[in-house]
Parts: sequence; C-alpha cells; structure tokens
Amino acid sequence: MKNELLYQLQHAFPMTQKPFALIAQTLDSTEEEVLAAVAQLKEEGIIRQTSAIFDTKRLGYKSSLVAFKVAEDQIEQAAEIINAHPGVSHNYLRNHAYNIWFTMAVAPDSKFGLEKTIEILKARTGAEDAIILPTLKMFKIKVQMDTTGKRAKKEKVKKAIHKEITLTTQHIAVIKELQKDIAVTSEPYAEAISRLGMDYETFFAIAHELKDTGVMRRFATILNHRKAGFSANAMSVWSVPEEDGERIGQEMAEFSAVSHCYLRPKYPNWPYNLFAMVHAKTQEECDALIDEMAKESGLTEYGKLYSSVEFKKQRLVYFDEAFKVWENTQNL
Repeated sequence: MKNELLYQLQHAFPMTQKPFALIAQTLDSTEEEVLAAVAQLKEEGIIRQTSAIFDTKRLGYKSSLVAFKVAEDQIEQAAEIINAHPGVSHNYLRNHAYNIWFTMAVAPDSKFGLEKTIEILKARTGAEDAIILPTLKMFKIKVQMDTTGKRAKKEKVKKAIHKEITLTTQHIAVIKELQKDIAVTSEPYAEAISRLGMDYETFFAIAHELKDTGVMRRFATILNHRKAGFSANAMSVWSVPEEDGERIGQEMAEFSAVSHCYLRPKYPNWPYNLFAMVHAKTQEECDALIDEMAKESGLTEYGKLYSSVEFKKQRLVYFDEAFKVWENTQNL
C-alpha cells in the first residue's frame, strides 16, 4: 500500500472534511491504517509536507532562479546568508563554476524589488558573479515521483488554467491556512476552519475557487526525494535556438521524469536557455534519460548540473511579515 499511497498523495490530496477516509476507500483500506501509514512516512522523513502549492506570480510575487559564483571557502557562509531571506525556498550546491543555485521571490510590496534584493545578497555573500534567470515560458511544473513503477515514460502535459480573480482579504486568509502543513488527523482542516471562523462549505468553496482559477496549482504531498528512493536529480540545461525553444520545451516536458521545464534568458556568460529538472533513482539512470532527451531533440550543447548539498528546501510562506522584517534589517 505504501508506494500507491505515496503516488496518490503526490497527485492530489482531497480537499474534503475527512480526506484520509476518502483515500482509504481508493486503496481498499481503512482510515486508521492510512493515518498510521502517513504518520510513519512523516516520521521517517519521506513525506516533507502536505499543503497547497500556489502560483507565486498570481499572488503578486516576483521570482527568479539565481546562480552565484562563490569561492569554495565561502560557500557555507554564503548559503547561510542566502537562506536567511524568507523568499528563498530552494538552495543547492551544484557541480559548476556557478555553484550556488537558489530560487528567490520578493513580496508584492517589496521596497527593494527582485534585482536589488539579489544585488544585496551578492554583496553580502561576496559572490564573484551572479546570473538572474527568470521564467520566460513555463512548460511544466509537476513534482511527482513514480513510487509505483507503473508510470509511463512520457505523459501529456496539461496547460495551466489562468482565470481572472480578484483576491479579497477572505481569499488571503484562506491562503494563509492552506499553505500550512496539515496535521495527520481524521479532520486535518478542522483547525483552519476554527481559526477562520468558517464552516467547511465556505472554506472548501474558496479553496476550490483558488484551484479552479489556477491561483492554487494543486493541494498535494511533497516528498523528500532522496529518502523516497530518488537519490539523483539533475538540472539539465540546454542551448536551444530561439525559434525551436517552445517546441522542444514542450517535448521535453512530456518526459515523466521531468518535474520542471522552463525557457529562461541566455547571457554571454550563460549559453543555456532551456531548463529541465530530471529525477531518477541513480545518477546513471538520470544520465541515460538526459542523453535520450538529447537524442530526441537533436541538441548537442547541454549540461548536467547535479546537486551535492541541499542548503534549503521549503515552501514559500506567502503574506508573511518576515519579508518586511528582512528588508528593514538591511543597513544599506
């Protein structure tokens, strides 16, 4: 049951009063057994978090992938400085001259903005150089490890839904609750309902509205990849002719092992504009998948950036005062 449970939890966690009971029905199990299994998986560190995954841009935040070139003897200190920013959700050491790679987001009301914030971090860390790599085109974002071994090598990628919505204070209040890791209990949304002073019907109506408009990408479980058996992850980077970028990006996104696929800008010191994150159980398997992607696409200029250290990996906390606190403590 464990592998099928993990697969289901990653795909979509039910937004209903008793979600574990509903999951149990699909697995021909009981709510008690599912609760016990999930509690054990969390204790083992295989499950990181179960919560809503939001579209950062739709919430008004500006974000980018960033690469710093940092001297080897300054890496640890630089990582600590970068991690202290609340808008950094992922930060890795990778096998490249540009060795620290992190995702950065700034709040809608940031007084510095994205570029200035990165400049501050570059100065604070003593980085020799920095590359800012915002998303120009997103083809896929779907972190779902194949814990069952039944997933096809390729899959159709659905286009993201973007319907207009004006976020109200009530929407934001619900977002603040949905982004929290759920408790492993029969009614995990009960505490949020109580804090908001809502009934279940109203709470789930707002949650589904956020999902239906694309503000919430999905509500699901994120795994610790390595502890779940997927010890290799490579950020494959490709130099793609501008006129072929969209076609090849869509084709690469169809590989099930690819969790993220984006077009980003090229620079004189960075020739790669297509990024595809590949996950596998071993580096050999990862290499083979990337080589297959190269053969299918016909691309010859590409790289494989493996992560050797995970400095930080957590969900962004939206509408958090920590963003203002960080900015107010910068003595420029």
